[in-house]
Amino acid sequence: MPLDQNDNQKPNRPQKPIYPPGKPNYFALFFFLAMTALFIAFFFRNDQAPIEEMAYSDFLVYLERNEILEVKIYDNNVIDGLRRNIGGEQNRFKTLIPYEDSSLIPNLRDRDVKITGAVAGMTFWRILLDIIPWVLIIGFIWFMMRNMQGVGSRNFQFGKSRAKRYHDDGKKITFADVAGQIDAKYELQEVVSFLKNPQKFTKMGARIPKGVLLVGMPGTGKTLMAKAVAGEAGVNFFHMSGSDFVEMFVGVGASRVRDLFDQGRRSAPCIVFIDELDAVGRTRGAGYGGGHDEREQTLNQLLVEMDGFDSKDGVIILAATNRPDVLDPALLRPGRFDRQVVVAMPDIKEREAILTIHAAKIPLAENIDLARVARATPGMSGAEIANLINEAALFAARRDKKAVEMSDMEEARDKVIMGVARKTLVVSDKERRMTAVHEAGHALLHYFLKNADPLHKVTIVPHGRALGMAMSLPEEDSYSRTRGWIEDRIVICYGGWSAEKLFYDETTTGTKQDLEQATDMARRMVCEWGMAEEMGPVTYGQEEEPIFLGKEIARHKDYSEETAKRIDGAVKKILEKSVTTAQTILESRKKELADLADALLARETLVDEEVRNILGLPPKLEKAEHR
Repeated sequence: MPLDQNDNQKPNRPQKPIYPPGKPNYFALFFFLAMTALFIAFFFRNDQAPIEEMAYSDFLVYLERNEILEVKIYDNNVIDGLRRNIGGEQNRFKTLIPYEDSSLIPNLRDRDVKITGAVAGMTFWRILLDIIPWVLIIGFIWFMMRNMQGVGSRNFQFGKSRAKRYHDDGKKITFADVAGQIDAKYELQEVVSFLKNPQKFTKMGARIPKGVLLVGMPGTGKTLMAKAVAGEAGVNFFHMSGSDFVEMFVGVGASRVRDLFDQGRRSAPCIVFIDELDAVGRTRGAGYGGGHDEREQTLNQLLVEMDGFDSKDGVIILAATNRPDVLDPALLRPGRFDRQVVVAMPDIKEREAILTIHAAKIPLAENIDLARVARATPGMSGAEIANLINEAALFAARRDKKAVEMSDMEEARDKVIMGVARKTLVVSDKERRMTAVHEAGHALLHYFLKNADPLHKVTIVPHGRALGMAMSLPEEDSYSRTRGWIEDRIVICYGGWSAEKLFYDETTTGTKQDLEQATDMARRMVCEWGMAEEMGPVTYGQEEEPIFLGKEIARHKDYSEETAKRIDGAVKKILEKSVTTAQTILESRKKELADLADALLARETLVDEEVRNILGLPPKLEKAEHR
């Protein structure tokens, strides 16, 4: 106890994806490179001599000096000419005629200047510079229209469904890859069978379920089960997440729902898998935003598509969630989600099967006992068990082992359950001694209480935020608890507090979590489980669970102040009795408690067999005689 987880259709013909990946768009790249080359050629061309830009007033001065040799006049406003400077060199020049000068031609004749004229021509570069802005504008408009129509890039396809067709790519997952979950697989296998051979059921007048909802705790394998359905079924299988419907633009969610079902009907019969359905299917009319929001419009469209006035057969919705309690009732009624398939936490046999599947991927030593590991992992989900196997393989790899040994499994399990061992944490001798006494108090009580689970390990090596921990393991899986087990558990919670009080006549802040657990269990005994004789088999208080928060934050007080006082008295009575029991046992076993604390200081970690030797108890098989 601490101190402080498609149908891979094997089609008869190749299937084209709904939205094939667009080909690389080189248009923009080629366009940019072409424009760059043209600009470079224009600005850096050296095929002509430099032309001097000259003011008209300067031109008249040069004309008076007889330095102008020849001129070419364009459209009566541009002069392109040749002049001779003082050094005798000839330079080309260009000037603009700012006003109508009637004396210009006579002056040129009087000075024997060669005069020619022409209409201003459009050079290639002039034409190019005039066309470039229009080309850029037209190209940009074409590029935008191309994207809006969904050709190539999908950046602007907000209203299109993001569902993806399932492809196994040679790694087909079937029900054989899912350990346990016999009942869940049976329900889903029936859906697969209906899709493969509908005549078998329709001739009896049966109809296929329109929706199947997978319900279970996180990590139990709901998504894996959906992948197995995809691998088993012989129909098209599309999958997407509930959050994929929600977008920053109003109306996009409903549009995507319509597009999703259109795809499904075009590919019917098919299965559509929506993961994390609660992201879009929460109860309407709840939350800070009122009832008229984007999420509700998406849900309304989903309800209509599943079983509305215009619905069609051929599309089965398979969805997964770990919060079925927050889903809208209209979504759960028959005709929409006809079935709720519970994907439960694995029992001991299923845990062993899951361990076998994941352990097949790593080399195992001969001393590995997966049945023992399965018994030592109660309450773990399939995802946690897979993580345990991976951690064990990592431990073995760090130590350069050729195979995973049982010690690696033990260490990996402790890491998953208790957290990472902080062996480098500096703890003073006094605090370390108090921690040993505290954990010894927890550990000792496991052997002298009738209904307590067997102790597995006690340690004073810090794990996570805890300075020490006493961990017990049940002998078998249990799905409900008796009053005797809960009372003994509360006594064990007070073991550390009582041991500190017995040896030091004071307690530490390390008892905080123990006291919280004890108080919570005692209050639940009184208010929820009807285990207080003075209060009777009555439930007091109702959990208030705002849909928009997704978790209970308060309890509604539906009883009087007098009843509240009686509840407080019943809780206090249970706790005081537990404290007295813990103190009585520890005081009568003070020497064994001190020996156990000394052994913890010397070895840091003790397992059940070592603790029994210290306490002078017989082996585990004879444990019941000494309780």
